Amino acid sequence: MANTSSIPSQTKAWVYSEYGNIEEVLKFDPNVPTPHIKEDQVLIKVVAAAINPVDYKRALGHFKDIDSPLPTAPGYDVAGVVVKVGSQVKKFKVGDEVYGDVNEITLDHPKTVGSLAEYTAAEEKVLAHKPSNLSFIEAASLPLAIITAYQGLERIEFSAGKSILVLGGAGGVGTLVIQIAKHVFGASKIAATSSTGKLEFLGADLPIDYTKENFEELSEKFDVVYDAVGQSDRALKAVKEGGKVVTILPPGTPPAIPFLLTSDGAVLEKLQPYLESGKVKPILDPNSPFPFSQAVEAFSYLNTNRATGKVVIHPIP
Repeated sequence: MANTSSIPSQTKAWVYSEYGNIEEVLKFDPNVPTPHIKEDQVLIKVVAAAINPVDYKRALGHFKDIDSPLPTAPGYDVAGVVVKVGSQVKKFKVGDEVYGDVNEITLDHPKTVGSLAEYTAAEEKVLAHKPSNLSFIEAASLPLAIITAYQGLERIEFSAGKSILVLGGAGGVGTLVIQIAKHVFGASKIAATSSTGKLEFLGADLPIDYTKENFEELSEKFDVVYDAVGQSDRALKAVKEGGKVVTILPPGTPPAIPFLLTSDGAVLEKLQPYLESGKVKPILDPNSPFPFSQAVEAFSYLNTNRATGKVVIHPIP
């Protein structure tokens, strides 16, 4: 348990100072000022962080008009230990093990010091207590993807007895959509697309090898299609009349519903019983974790689109 006097004024972090390919612009910086917390925030000693496609889209400048000013230490997903609490924080105390997506609104002025740093600050409302049965590595893999999975299903009013097709079933979000649709919402049937080697791993009732068949040509149609790969035009052909398509890669093809998460610790708390019972499991890519010194290599790997589950960085530093 750290006390305030042991928190350094500078932190080690991975930082970029210009927009571009994250594998080229990301540099190690041992002297980034440790974030100052606001009254509704806690300071976290980062133990593990997960990386996401949004990190490299942000680095490319895809939403620079609403981005925070450079330089930026990227990273949304964090798991770590609270070392300092703001005056208005009620849920957490120093020493608590927490996890969350540190940016409430994904694209609107995300933090300049994210989770690829020794210390990061986050609002109380985006964090939850780490489930006791999960390691920091497992916990770090979850927030952005599991909240996206849950809120996306909620957005299209998914409910028990409905069927669903998940596009990108082996990815960070897709692996969790399958589990949440089944165990939290009570789906009647789950189909999912992935490449050949990943099919048995998905836990779907109907695995579809996208290298061998086109999902939209199946005679069976679905109440809901959850598009985690950016194929909403094809997804619309796989949905029943009156069914819904949700896509997490805007803008999407109307009437598919584009969706971006709002980071929310309350969602993590709601899902905690499913995580602690083992009904919903974090899925880590077999190459995880990458050490902090190999953050660039981790992004290179994520960028291949071949990851199964989540890519996590640990230990930090």
